[in-house]
Amino acid sequence: MPGASGVNVEGSCQALCQTLISQNGLQRETADISQSVLYTSLMGLLLVTDKEKEQLNLGSGRVGLRNVGNTCFLNAVVQCLSHTPGLRDYCLLKTFRQEKSSKEEAKLMEAFSRVLAGLWDVDGEDTVVNPRQFYSIFKETVPYFSGYSQQDAQEFLRFLLDRLHTEVNRRVCVRRTGKEAVQKYAKLRISEEAAAMWKKHLERDDSKIVDLFSGQLRSSLHCSVCSHHSNTFDVFCDLSLPMPKRSSAGGVTLRECLDLFSQEERLDKENAPMCERCTRRTQSTKRLSIQRFPQVIVIHLNRFTMSCWSISKSTVCVSFPLLNLDLGPYGPVDCGPVLYDLYAVCNHSGTVNMGHYTACCREDNGWCFYNDSSVTPVSENQLQTNQAYVLFYQRSNSNSTLRK
Repeated sequence: MPGASGVNVEGSCQALCQTLISQNGLQRETADISQSVLYTSLMGLLLVTDKEKEQLNLGSGRVGLRNVGNTCFLNAVVQCLSHTPGLRDYCLLKTFRQEKSSKEEAKLMEAFSRVLAGLWDVDGEDTVVNPRQFYSIFKETVPYFSGYSQQDAQEFLRFLLDRLHTEVNRRVCVRRTGKEAVQKYAKLRISEEAAAMWKKHLERDDSKIVDLFSGQLRSSLHCSVCSHHSNTFDVFCDLSLPMPKRSSAGGVTLRECLDLFSQEERLDKENAPMCERCTRRTQSTKRLSIQRFPQVIVIHLNRFTMSCWSISKSTVCVSFPLLNLDLGPYGPVDCGPVLYDLYAVCNHSGTVNMGHYTACCREDNGWCFYNDSSVTPVSENQLQTNQAYVLFYQRSNSNSTLRK
């Protein structure tokens, strides 16, 4: 491997272990870092170092996407992902070709990377990039999006990230046989139980998509009969936040949406899961919190609600911070500030049946508004509208220690 000569792998693994432990606030005896994970991380760092020597030459990124038939939802999401530096550089450097475990061609990732290459072309020959081939390949892998009807941007984002992850997964796909045994972690601390579950997840699903977008939610259940506490942990790639009920003229804050998401919920017997101690369904309370914070957190403002006969849209304006969004209060106890900066917004204007998607993305010299093929500057005070639908935040203090 170029640039790898003279490297003491064992010593480098130990140094890398110390770095990973210190950056994640782990104790040596409880650190869930296996030798194989260390080796993979070290090799990844060496590959990245070699790739960085190629020095990416980037254009302005102020390039539009052609609408190829009700594809504004695709264009808006792709622009937001294009302005995610970690994903953009990963695609432009074609790092996935060395990382992926499958020998099959990563067709969707290759097509996605070609779109990003056009958007960041240093020569700037194209003012508009055509995503038709990328969308055709996507529809082949996800037939649900076949046809030319309007689609939901957040739903498209979820499917896209899932398919990209599948293609570039660093782990060999293992077919699951039957129902897997549920492991019990009753004697472990919450942080240890969460770490064990996260490690198990990475044994199957480990990719650049996971590195950037995946976090871990904790669902805490408290039985009102026997006071038994239990926890479950789930991986998430976005947070879908409920909207507080307000009139369109009232307005709410993102903090209120987060508070509503994490507030304690009372469950009656019919809707409550089985209590492990009572061995029956009992009245209980449930609370959600963020156990592991991702590098990029995608926040979906759930403006659309379904009733028996129709779908309605909330047009309440949600105010959100551009800098230093602190999600620490929604994480583990005493985890400290967990700060994020906004870098992209996916907007939805219009109604449920007649809507249009656009994007606002942060550039080196300010913000730009992406409306399919049109790209125009936009001021920061124009970002806070009742059209904001999906918010993209980048972790700004990722090297700070989180106390477990």
